[in-house]
Amino acid sequence: MTETNVKQGLIVKAQSGFFWVETGEGVIVCQLRGKLKKGKAMGDIAALGDRVHITLLEDGSGALEEVEERKQALVRLDPRPQGVYQQVLLANADQAVFVFACANPDPKLRMLDRFLVITEKQKIPVVIVANKIDLVDDPRNIFGMYEKIGYRVIYTSTKNGTGLEELRTQLQKKTSALAGPSGVGKSSLLNALQPGLGLAVNEISAVMNKGRHTTVIRQMFPLEGGGYVADTPGWKSLALWDTQPEEIDAYFPELRNLVPHCQFSDCTHQHEPGCAVLAALKDGTIYAERYASYLRLRSGKE
Repeated sequence: MTETNVKQGLIVKAQSGFFWVETGEGVIVCQLRGKLKKGKAMGDIAALGDRVHITLLEDGSGALEEVEERKQALVRLDPRPQGVYQQVLLANADQAVFVFACANPDPKLRMLDRFLVITEKQKIPVVIVANKIDLVDDPRNIFGMYEKIGYRVIYTSTKNGTGLEELRTQLQKKTSALAGPSGVGKSSLLNALQPGLGLAVNEISAVMNKGRHTTVIRQMFPLEGGGYVADTPGWKSLALWDTQPEEIDAYFPELRNLVPHCQFSDCTHQHEPGCAVLAALKDGTIYAERYASYLRLRSGKE
């Protein structure tokens, strides 16, 4: 093979063992080279968002030769008879963008807290989008606590255009994992940022949600001005699978700095004397709602 036949690229779509690789000179449809399939794989060898090396073949397709090391990946577990298999929803995301509505539907903040724990564990930067702010008097009464904890919150409304430029700027030149409950206005936001983008994302989501036997398509969509956005449904089933209960406090930013000040090293932060977390809860320096989410996650109820 000549050097011109070897390309580097980014997997922008994956379906049934085929990978669409953007090389900067166009998209090449590739399959894994046999050597990559050798041995027992306990997770996706190649996935959406992976940086890869491919060889161009005579028929215009490509052979995927090498997958570069991932900086991180959003992983879902798929139990199989031969053991647990790790499905990669998205590799190398620069940020996770969580869209929740201020009303209609009411915001599910415990779901948001779970999402935040997953991204804290994966060390993925987070942006919270509080959408439909036109439906409430003051959206900061709902989402302001996340700003105080240290998360970036963008307040948006497609009705009056608030926050759209801020969100557009935040997405540019980044690979963003998009998530949030249904009905929160993700499609309307995407269409407002880039005509047709929400519709394109919706079409893929509709295919994926038809049932577990449906062919799974994972796809990233290019943004004008650079960057990609990938709708990543299934965060509810993104397991904290390798997380011990006593680890959870490390993924709550407002709790982790308190833990070293607890009297007991094995403190559960529920009833022990000299607990710095309970003291902070009592004096109002941590939020009762977040503490309740912490307890539920620690107990495995969420």
